[in-house]
Amino acid sequence: MKQNIIYIFLALTGVTAITLMSLSNNDTEKVEQQRPQVLSMTASVDIPDEMTFADEKIVFDRYDRRERMDRELNSFTYFHSTTLLLFKRANRIFPIIEPILKQQGVPDDIKYIAVIESSLDHRATSPARAVGLWQFMSGTAPQFGLEVSTEVDERYHIEKSTVAACRYLKDAYRKYGSWSAAALSYNGGQGRITNELSNQSASDALDLWLVEETTRYYYRMLAIKTIFENPAQYGFVIRGDQLYKPMEFKEVRVSGAIPSLVSFARENGVTYAQLKDFNSWLRDTKLTNRSGKTYTILVPTKESLFYRKGEKYKVHNEKWIAK
Repeated sequence: MKQNIIYIFLALTGVTAITLMSLSNNDTEKVEQQRPQVLSMTASVDIPDEMTFADEKIVFDRYDRRERMDRELNSFTYFHSTTLLLFKRANRIFPIIEPILKQQGVPDDIKYIAVIESSLDHRATSPARAVGLWQFMSGTAPQFGLEVSTEVDERYHIEKSTVAACRYLKDAYRKYGSWSAAALSYNGGQGRITNELSNQSASDALDLWLVEETTRYYYRMLAIKTIFENPAQYGFVIRGDQLYKPMEFKEVRVSGAIPSLVSFARENGVTYAQLKDFNSWLRDTKLTNRSGKTYTILVPTKESLFYRKGEKYKVHNEKWIAK
């Protein structure tokens, strides 16, 4: 067994069989002492000298910025199952939110806030009770146009919550003049960022001493953007058929009450669970709708509900898949 381990070590370190034959017993013992304790190697990834996020350049030459980026880039690189899931979900979610960001005049990179906030799970709920793709609190959501009630909670609505997030971030950008400060305020709150800029006599929000979660926040976005733009470089090998396929829907507009969403789902050819999957903003088993507001309910098409062997699904970004 020891000899087999030595051979593995020699193979990993580039020592040839001829070299092995020339080793003395002492040399063999020395190799044995120096061999790794594991049979796979973990390499620290290189940190880029600089990068651009939302058209703002950040340079990683200063110790704090370099080390923060190093922590997050290595974390996402080796947190394999989570990072793979982000790619798979992004293939379904990015095509929905990217056009909204563009229409709202927000840089495309802002989509990575949703990646960090919810792992692209539009049903996510935090311990602080922030919910949805963009993790709005119930008290904040109505300020940005989202309905929150016992029957309807639009924080779970992908399109509407994305518009609301854009409204928040554009407001923050107008206040601070940078998307990095706007992003930090999305996590820490505008009041906190404004106060700390004043209290710490800082002009750049990235120079602030903040709680660890907010400090890490921006660099986590930088790291996941870096990996999303070149996954193979960071060891992620994905086939197109392994990504989650985009869904197709029939839109049903309702302006009245729905006494039973279970019956509504059955009448539209889907299960109640499938209806709730794509309309998680419906929070009850009924929709009373006393105000007569018009809602659009998404009903997935029968074809969208199944993966079929050999069928090619749309890949949102060709960089994500192995050639």
